Amino acid sequence: MTLIKHVLRNKMTLPVTVAPGDTVYSALEAMAKHNIGAVLVMDGKRLVGILSERDYARKVVLKGKLSKDTLVREIMSEKVHFATPDQSVDECLARMTHARFRHMPVLDGEKNVIGIVSIGDLVKEKIAEQELVIDQLQQYITAG
Repeated sequence: MTLIKHVLRNKMTLPVTVAPGDTVYSALEAMAKHNIGAVLVMDGKRLVGILSERDYARKVVLKGKLSKDTLVREIMSEKVHFATPDQSVDECLARMTHARFRHMPVLDGEKNVIGIVSIGDLVKEKIAEQELVIDQLQQYITAG
């Protein structure tokens, strides 16, 4: 069983963050620069929300707002589902699928953000896990 801490170890990248008072445009620039679909919204060291491409599309574009005039706090998702390092990939995939979100911050202890995982990260991990099992089974069958 693969744990979230193993996925984070393989990613080796820190989450990209923005502040609630930043413009949506600057958040989009950060997403484009890092080729990611969401950023964590931090007030100092405290996680206060998450901003995704979906938030932008639904709360800015479709409402005719301008990203340079809109602040992150106006459109961020304040209800943030999070994982802990010792949760399983399977559990997190199930939560993401059920609640229909694609990015999950990972918190350790007292709301200390240590990373973020996407549904793509978790699917990639599951595929690698299954390929290993298939390889082991093939070796077992052919060795016998």
